[in-house]
Amino acid sequence: MRTQVAIIGGGPSGLLLSQLLHRKGIDNVVLERKTRDYVLGRIRAGILETGFVDLMRQAGVGARMDAESFTHDGTVIACGNAMFDINFKQRTGSHVVVYGQTEVTRDLYDAREAMGGTIVFNAENVAIHDATGAPHVTYESEGQSHRLDCDYVVGCDGFHGVSRQSIPRSVRREYEKAYPFGWLGVLSQTPPVHEELIYSCSDRGFALCSMRNANLSRYYVQCSLDDSPDDWSDAAFWEELKRRLPDEIAAKLVTGPSIEKSIAPLRSFVTEPMRWGNLFLCGDAAHIVPPTGAKGLNTAASDIHYLYNGLARFYLEGDAQGLEEYSAKALARVWKAERFSWWMTNLLHRFPDQTEFDLKMQQADLAFLRENEAAQTVFAQNYVGLPY
Repeated sequence: MRTQVAIIGGGPSGLLLSQLLHRKGIDNVVLERKTRDYVLGRIRAGILETGFVDLMRQAGVGARMDAESFTHDGTVIACGNAMFDINFKQRTGSHVVVYGQTEVTRDLYDAREAMGGTIVFNAENVAIHDATGAPHVTYESEGQSHRLDCDYVVGCDGFHGVSRQSIPRSVRREYEKAYPFGWLGVLSQTPPVHEELIYSCSDRGFALCSMRNANLSRYYVQCSLDDSPDDWSDAAFWEELKRRLPDEIAAKLVTGPSIEKSIAPLRSFVTEPMRWGNLFLCGDAAHIVPPTGAKGLNTAASDIHYLYNGLARFYLEGDAQGLEEYSAKALARVWKAERFSWWMTNLLHRFPDQTEFDLKMQQADLAFLRENEAAQTVFAQNYVGLPY
């Protein structure tokens, strides 16, 4: 089999790129290691920057998102019983959209199926060959070996995928920071406690109140990396969450049985470059951000924006400049998103080795954000998404 662009990974970034390319008449094949149902079973964040929303519409998959999503014009920052709002609309003229990553992925799968897009599920033992020459990808499916020849390979296969590992260690440089805590997340069929997201800093640690829809809420508390979800009963989670929220918010919290419970470690990670020959990296294959600030899926979307436009310019106009500039452009934006996520994580969490001086600096930083309009504008600009 031959195609123009081989895309490894059938998550939202790989599917979005596939859909955008297909609409421009650029042939592509998506290889996914798991089944469609498995991919759709992943519970992920759902805060979309303006740029991501525009890409979904550009890909022709924005109708359900526009009809069912929630527009958020700001967010709430809490510390103890003190709370203040940061109004994105007032500060930037823009907003974010709450629409679950599962729903984004479902819309993209439905669109690829409707257009007859080629997605190979259960593609195992994927390997990339001759990335700096005439690339091809080999894989196994249903007990048979296959070869896919292509012009370009795009790795959208996540942190543990084969794509980044296919770039020699002598070529790539990796930057990483691991945080000494994780997030325990609970999904519950309960109405959200507030119309906007609440980021809460307390002496007991960080907490986040978010939502998926009018009767589906997602809550998080900072926890030890040694914890297991089994260590936390629903009752214990709700009680701890209330302790970390302002009293007036805790009093309004509607609790219920969890329908999903998991712990995610926090990590900042970037690999450079994001291109090696005819292999390109996108999303988690190239970078990871802590979930504070909701940049994971959105940084993947900005990668797709740069790469899609570069590929379209090459195939439709014969101009390779966009592809040549891809890694530098993508990384310039990625590092800014990394900075914002790192800063928010340091602002709102309690660290095991935090000194009294560190705590005073954290309190001063929060006070400055609360009192200074320019600081709130910078926060809002980063949160709604820096321009592509």
